Amino acid sequence: MPQSVWKGAISFGLVSIPVRLFSATEEKDISFRQVHRDDGGRIRYKRVCSVDGEEVSYSDIAKGYEMPDGEMVILDDEDFANLPISSSRAVEVLSFVPAEQIDAVQLGKPYYCDPTGGDVKPYVLLRDSLTKADRVAVVKVALRQRERLAMLRPRDGVLVLQTLLWPDEVRSSRLDFQDQDVTVRQQELAMAESYIAALSGDFDPSEFSDDYRAALEEVIDAKVAGHEVRTPTEAPRSAGQVVDLMDALRRSVAEAKARRGEGGAAEPAAEQAATATGSAPGDAPAKKPAKKATAKASAKKATTARAAAPQKSAAAKQGAKKATKKATTKRSAARRSA
Repeated sequence: MPQSVWKGAISFGLVSIPVRLFSATEEKDISFRQVHRDDGGRIRYKRVCSVDGEEVSYSDIAKGYEMPDGEMVILDDEDFANLPISSSRAVEVLSFVPAEQIDAVQLGKPYYCDPTGGDVKPYVLLRDSLTKADRVAVVKVALRQRERLAMLRPRDGVLVLQTLLWPDEVRSSRLDFQDQDVTVRQQELAMAESYIAALSGDFDPSEFSDDYRAALEEVIDAKVAGHEVRTPTEAPRSAGQVVDLMDALRRSVAEAKARRGEGGAAEPAAEQAATATGSAPGDAPAKKPAKKATAKASAKKATTARAAAPQKSAAAKQGAKKATKKATTKRSAARRSA
């Protein structure tokens, strides 16, 4: 079990529950040292005073609060010792609220609560009561010489204390783009919904992995073994602005289905309508295609007329020749009779 970061008690009404806290998570990032490239020696920094230029030992270092005018207010250990929370070892329950009412943006670091007293019944009582009531406890706790807001919730049979940001620590979500008048077409929304449906499922953390860290570990292992380090290559992804949103959405849906082995699945009805007509159900019927069809029919008729014109002209000439020959024959017969 990791080292505990806090010891105290949960104040559950008149019931006191002794607990210790230890971090529920751990960072898996690979850390590096700053070293001298030539010999690998670590780079160290001296603590130098900006006023007299002398190196300062840890025992002579204090905390300072800089005023807006640049003046420094120096605080020492005695100033912090007189604060009311410096020696507080209690988790004070303030209220019980539904978990969904706490915005995820406020969530901080989680800690497991480990009961330290010989009697764990009060601990189990609080855990089971929160589970049955489907509530979390909003609490205050002093961690690392700072009063923090937190919530207490059951998870996998243990109580988890998760720190929360104070309300004034959460910035406003009002951004400049919200003032723009942006209209999303129904067919674009239908394609986006198809993409969401293609990747929908239950959350399973084991399905995800840190590919960057794994690749970095391979590079380090190769360096240690003296092997050549090869960088894997992959097809470059477009980083520019999306020009054809519908086309990008269609390709996104196809890729999502391919990853899930659903390449042959039938398209949703809304997607078929958007693909076939370029509009979603309920949109006004398109008029431009009808005009194009009429124009094509007129062009075809004109072409047929032009093709028939030479044939009519040839027939007229042949008929004129026959009429001339017949008239000539009649005049010859009349002369013989005379």
